[in-house]
Amino acid sequence: MPQYQYYLEDFTPDASLELGSKTVTEEEIIRFAREFDPQPFHIDPVAAAHSPFGGIIASGWQTCGIAMRMLVDTVLSKSASIGSPGIEQLRWTLPVRPGDTLSARVVVLANRPSQTKPDRGTIKFRMEVTNQHGEQVMWHESFGMFLRRPA
Repeated sequence: MPQYQYYLEDFTPDASLELGSKTVTEEEIIRFAREFDPQPFHIDPVAAAHSPFGGIIASGWQTCGIAMRMLVDTVLSKSASIGSPGIEQLRWTLPVRPGDTLSARVVVLANRPSQTKPDRGTIKFRMEVTNQHGEQVMWHESFGMFLRRPA
């Protein structure tokens, strides 16, 4: 069995992990939206200028993807992660605009060893994403399943 930096036991309630940052460009926003969320305020600068947002904004799904990449790079790629049963809540609280630098962190809300499979358990965490002004642009609460540290 491979050795990991993070096992179930390493995620203690109230612990937080900083996940890094990424600056989002207009080109990335439009490219993503053309493929996955082609609404006018994501792909057309002229239409976006006349939208309630006053300009191009990123798809919320792109924001989720950026945050997920940060989580994988910082934590999951070094952990005994075995997937997720899903997201409980998700909110996009402010638009993400070209040039915004997004930062993310996760806060562990709960850690529950499995009652039926002693080699694993589930953590519940809250991911928070902010822009360069410290304003929250997204948050979600979800679950991750992790193996326990080998005896």
